[in-house]
Amino acid sequence: MNIASIKLSVISMPLKQPFHTHLGKVTEREAIIVEAVDRDGRSGLGEGVAFSSPWYTEETVATSWHMIKDFLIPLLKRNPVSHPHDVFGLFKGIRRNHMAKSAIELALWDLYAKQKQVALARLLHSENGIAKPGNLADKGRIPSGVVVASKDEKEALEQTAKFLEEGYRRIKVKISPANDYSLLSAIRHAYPALPILADANSAYSLEDAEKLRALDELNLLMIEQPLAHDDFIEHAKLQKLISTPICLDESINSYSDAVMAVELGSCQVIAVKAGKVGGLGEAMRIHNFCVEKGIPVWCGGMIEFGVSRAHNVALASLPGFTIAGDISASSRFWEEDIIEPEITVEDGWVSIPEGPGIGFSINRKRLEQVTVREEVYRLL
Repeated sequence: MNIASIKLSVISMPLKQPFHTHLGKVTEREAIIVEAVDRDGRSGLGEGVAFSSPWYTEETVATSWHMIKDFLIPLLKRNPVSHPHDVFGLFKGIRRNHMAKSAIELALWDLYAKQKQVALARLLHSENGIAKPGNLADKGRIPSGVVVASKDEKEALEQTAKFLEEGYRRIKVKISPANDYSLLSAIRHAYPALPILADANSAYSLEDAEKLRALDELNLLMIEQPLAHDDFIEHAKLQKLISTPICLDESINSYSDAVMAVELGSCQVIAVKAGKVGGLGEAMRIHNFCVEKGIPVWCGGMIEFGVSRAHNVALASLPGFTIAGDISASSRFWEEDIIEPEITVEDGWVSIPEGPGIGFSINRKRLEQVTVREEVYRLL
């Protein structure tokens, strides 16, 4: 691929409004933007989705920077790759740190697609054995979902009404034992036919099974990650006690995790996030496995900036993604995103770009405004 240099930029931007989960409140977002440049001057963009503190996984922006700078880039320099698929194997000797690995791998997928002069979504379809020819051309767009993250019932209803007016087709509601039934029942009463899923972010234990069973009557699409991130056994036990399908998110950090979850009966749905499983290659392996096993998948979100969102659009165009994902408009979180054009939602749909790579370019002026640290590393 003739990678000449890699530029790392840490950016920081306030959210338009606080994002509440039972784990805390997010008001500002940091991320690492990776730009891989080949010897002909073409550049590929990736985004590291770790948060500033380890509340979601053990990775942070600081640990990702350390891993990318001190381990991953030196590996790439010593071992030039010819295809993005080579990256996962190259990095295999470094345990976990999937978000750091993903940031590099995503940039190389974008660069490779640009070198081939093809849209990333089309490239993924051609690289992915399960995708049927013509699937992308038939779709041309993906359905968009959005997250309601408020502890207040009135505010949650207001957010839901606003999002539905904007055309979103699926609502995800952040819940905790303190507000689960009240929030969800209020929204269900107001919108009887609305596709709703609940996201618990590991707020419950198996002892809360009766409380979770009470949600069955609300006809939810699924409940996401009700129990601990590392407990496949108790999720399997819980799934036998409730009729609402369990979806695993935080538990799925690799292909092996997905296989374990399905084989143990820990879930009926999986949320796939390329940014936390090691990249698009691993995300496609999970997608293919789930398609073979008849397990629905959808593309989860990480309060991302536009670079990661653009990669998610390409990933979510694959045929196994049958449920609207957390791919909302740039304006959902940001006054101004770092890509141009920004991602928009039209009547509940996001268009799949046809331009080379991710189909979006970096807004250099905006990137400069929000960058707090940057370094360039030469590989050639």
